[in-house]
Parts: sequence; structure tokens; C-alpha cells
Amino acid sequence: MSRTVRAGVLAAVALLLAGTTAACGDKEKESTPGKAAVSASPGAGGAGGAGLPRLPASLTDQKPRWTECEAPVKALGPAARAPGARWQCATVRAPLDYADPDGETLGIALIRARAADSERRIGSLLLNFGGPGSSGVASLPGWGTVFDDLGSRYDLVGFDPRGVAGSSGVVCRDSEAMEAAASRLDHTPDDATEEKAFLADAKDFAAGCERRSGTVLPHVGTESAARDMDLLRAVLGDDRLHYLGFSYGTRLGAVYAHLFPQRVGRLVLDAVSDPSADDVRHARNQTTGFQRALENYLADCAAQGADCPVGTDPEAGAERVAALLRRLDRDPLPATGGRELTESLARTGIVRALYTEQLWTRLTDALREALQAGTGSRLLALADAYNDRDESGRYSNQSHSQRAISCADSADRLSLDEARELLPEFRELSPVFGEFLAWDLAGWCAGWPVREDAGRPDVSAKGADPILVIGTTGDPATPYEGARIMADGLGKGVGIHLTYEGEGHGAYSSGNACTKRAVDAYFLDGEVPEDGTTCS
Repeated sequence: MSRTVRAGVLAAVALLLAGTTAACGDKEKESTPGKAAVSASPGAGGAGGAGLPRLPASLTDQKPRWTECEAPVKALGPAARAPGARWQCATVRAPLDYADPDGETLGIALIRARAADSERRIGSLLLNFGGPGSSGVASLPGWGTVFDDLGSRYDLVGFDPRGVAGSSGVVCRDSEAMEAAASRLDHTPDDATEEKAFLADAKDFAAGCERRSGTVLPHVGTESAARDMDLLRAVLGDDRLHYLGFSYGTRLGAVYAHLFPQRVGRLVLDAVSDPSADDVRHARNQTTGFQRALENYLADCAAQGADCPVGTDPEAGAERVAALLRRLDRDPLPATGGRELTESLARTGIVRALYTEQLWTRLTDALREALQAGTGSRLLALADAYNDRDESGRYSNQSHSQRAISCADSADRLSLDEARELLPEFRELSPVFGEFLAWDLAGWCAGWPVREDAGRPDVSAKGADPILVIGTTGDPATPYEGARIMADGLGKGVGIHLTYEGEGHGAYSSGNACTKRAVDAYFLDGEVPEDGTTCS
């Protein structure tokens, strides 16, 4: 199973939602195109902290050369527009190291769709789709019509954060090695031999990252990406940053708000990662969140009666799923193309389906096939979609970037012994997901060549305009409780908390009309909802 991110992931959902229906300070503040202020220094941005050198004019005075481009084919879903129908691409240079702004640079890849109503244009709306590691250049077109209302008055801008895809994307191993790890490695080792193989693979992955991407690896953390966003804001001609971030994108947006509170325009953080959690607590939160989502699915399945392959008792259904995984650990099921469904791949497939209620029917079909027909093709297909594996066996580098950014953001490095001590607690939290997430704490950053001291981010943003923070009660990857913690952390009067009583990872794209109205009114009219608003 590819990692369920400590900070939340939206990469798989971005492509999935392509075919679905898915207020702040100065009211109606218009952004004036032209040269805008930019600084690499937190102090100059309005927040405390050690200052950094100002950026040279060669970077701040850039004018992006927008050219028509085709949206990446893999990002297109049933609702997406034809390639090239509205998209423009450009690259903006940024310092590799903000402490040395006159030194080496890297390119930040952008894609945009111009505001439909140019006469009433507010500015650019920067979007981040989570991960970390999701390509905004690939993801934005794949959301189809979801952002059309916002795109009436904003230029919609997707970007690849540093270390991702077209922005010096981190590469750690080839697809053959990715396939071997996905299909043969036991991510919940049962004995000393499997533990040794598990740790050796983690260290081999880290060594590959250093060997292939060692130059960029020390500079892919969230703080540097937030500084990139301020550079983009200035280069795009906006006095303030308007931003919509999902999942990991909520961490990125909150770090930006802390560094540059006076430059916060209209910011929405949706599917919020708990900013107060260390790695163990993040894993504990996700274990709880995915178990909660599984139980919600099982209750829905049970209501179908005899059609539910795991029975009409949700508690017994959870045990049947756990028992299936234990059997797969011993005896994988055959699947199409001569492949096999292992325990790890089956768990990955289940995780993929729990990201949105719209995949629950596919999960039911996949569990029925595995439990009754004794084949694993449907669960394997769900796992492949999550792992971003195409039909020819090629993997994208998204998981490489994901690992590089999350390890750069954390100083936590658990040993196998420390992870082993957590197993009883995590198994109690979830017999399906707990063991994997406990072991993952030891394997994810094992042998990582870059050790940062970033830890938990400071998200206080005193002086910023109100920021809309949205939590979904049934969110599996970034559990609901994190949104309230984020809103409080941003500061009184800054963090505005909105609850969506529903399922899935992300509220704006869920199809809930109440949530969409609140977000659209905030972005388009500057209307700030009352703190504590609930949509259902």
C-alpha cells in the first residue's frame, strides 16, 4: 500500500472527482495588476522570525510567458474540457535556497484558465490539491466544471510545488522497483525476516532519492513552497494571495498565512490536516479516521441486506474485512494480467474507495469478488488508481515527491522497536488499518538523507484577514477534529470554522450545495460565514 499521508492526501481524489458534481477583510477588494511587493523574509511579510535576504529583481520582476498548452491527458475526466480549450502554461523561476536568493534557481510549473468575466476579475486564485506531491498542472484540468463559478471572476492557477512533477520533481526509483515494492513487500511484517526486508526497502528508497535528486532534496519543505507562493502572488500581479488548498494544501496555506499575514487575501482550507500533531499523532488520527469511514461504509452496506458481501452486522463486517486481509497475507488472490492481490494492495484498494462515498458501490463489488469469487481484480484496480500505476505498469513519481516533502517537514524518525511498541494500541484503534500505519512510522523516513527540524508548523496568523477552515465529519484522511484545531491555531477572528456533515475527503467538491454556496460567496463577494456554521 502506498502511504496514507500524515498530512493528508488528495491526489487520488483529484482525478476521481473530474467526473462528479461536486469572507474576508475588504469586501470586493480588487487586485491591481502590476508590480507587487515580495520578500523572502518573514519579518517583511508581517510575521516574526529570523529574516532572510530579499529576492533580486531578476526574480520579482519576472513576467510569465503564457503559452497555450494541452491539459495532461491522464487528468481528463468525463466533465473535463477538451485539451487546449482554455489552458495556458508558464514557468516561474524561484531560488533553490531562499537563504541564497542570488544562487541557483528552479522552475515552478504553472497552468491557468483566464477569468471568464474579465471586466469583473478579482485576481488569480492559486490552488493546491494536496499530497504532498500532487501536481497542480495535472490536477486542475481534471476537476472539470467544479471550479467554474470561481473561474468566472478569478484566473484559476494550478502549480507544481517545488519537488513535484514539472518543478524539479523528485525521482527515487524506476517503475520496476516500484512494482516490486508494491506487489512483493510486506508492509505489515510478521517476523524478523520480513522486518529486515521492510527496513531495507525503505533505506533503498531514500538512497535512490539522494542519488537521483540530491540537489533539490534539502529544499522541498513546506516553508520554501509557501515562499514560492508569495513569489507567484507578486509575479501574477496580486497584492494579496487568494488561495484554495485541500488536504496537505491546508498546511501549505496555513504556513503561508503565518509567514505573510498581511498578504492574506481570501484563503480557504478544506480537508484540514491537524497542525498540532506530531507524526505519531497524525498516524493515530488517520487510523481513527479510516476506521470511522470504514464503519460508515459498512453501515451503509449492511442496509442493503443480502446484497452486502460482508453481511448485515457492521461490526461483524469489519472483522470479515480484517480476516480477508489476514488470509491475503498468507495466500494472495489471483487477478487479471497474471498479477496477484496481496494484503497490502487490498488494503490500498479499500483506502482508495473510502476517500469518497461515490466509490462505495465499487468497494462493495470488489469485496464481493474477493470473498465470493476468490479473485482480486477489482480491489487491485482500485489500488492501482491510488498508486498512480497505469495499465502498462508505469508509476508516476507522485509518491516520491510525497515522501520527500513529508520527510523534509518532520524531524521524527521512529525505529522498528518504537513502531512495534505502538502495535497493540493501533490494532485496537483499527484491526484493518492500525498495524500498517504503525509500521509506516518506522519505514517512511528511514535512512532519509535530509534531516529537518521543522516539526509541527506555527500557523498563528495575527493580523490576517479571516480564513475559512472546513472540516468534514466523515473525512478518513484528515479527520474532522483537525479543522477546529487549525481554526483556533490561526487566531481569534482569523480562523473561521465551517462543518460539513458528510462523507469523504474534501467538502467543496462533495456536491453539497450549502458548502459550495458558502465558499463561493466568500471568494466572489467577500462574505465571511459565521464561525461555527454547519452544512449538511
